[in-house]
Amino acid sequence: MKISIVTVGKLKEKYLKQGIQEYLKRLTAYAKVEIIEVVDEKAPENMSEAEMLEVKRKEGERILSHISQDTYVITLEINGKMLSSEQLAAKMDELAIYGKSKIAFVIGGSLGISEEVQKRSDMGLSFSKMTFPHQLMRLILVEQVYRGFRIIRNEPYHK
Repeated sequence: MKISIVTVGKLKEKYLKQGIQEYLKRLTAYAKVEIIEVVDEKAPENMSEAEMLEVKRKEGERILSHISQDTYVITLEINGKMLSSEQLAAKMDELAIYGKSKIAFVIGGSLGISEEVQKRSDMGLSFSKMTFPHQLMRLILVEQVYRGFRIIRNEPYHK
């Protein structure tokens, strides 16, 4: 299985990078996982609705340029479906069984994801009704993907 995490912006925090690298290392036993960072648009504080849509559109174009037609796309959205770790594992296993060997998780920028990316999405996923920094979501996501593979293989992992 090939998993891409397509995300907007560069990760700056050293502690997050270290955590992500640890899980990426652990994931090599299960899948090829890559993180693709696309450039974020400058987003000043007081933007109009039209300016916000334009920022999301530009970031969305960059995101979509890294997603092939045969990829199953899961967008992280506050209004997406909430799953337990076991349910996410079951979804990943189901995709593998049905020949969907390429999965892309998409983490939008600070303004969210564009309408074009939402249209391309096969599934919207929410980790919580709370809002998390998109940089922190990378770490949470790679940990949950790792946990999912451990669950699929009935391997022990702390609960």
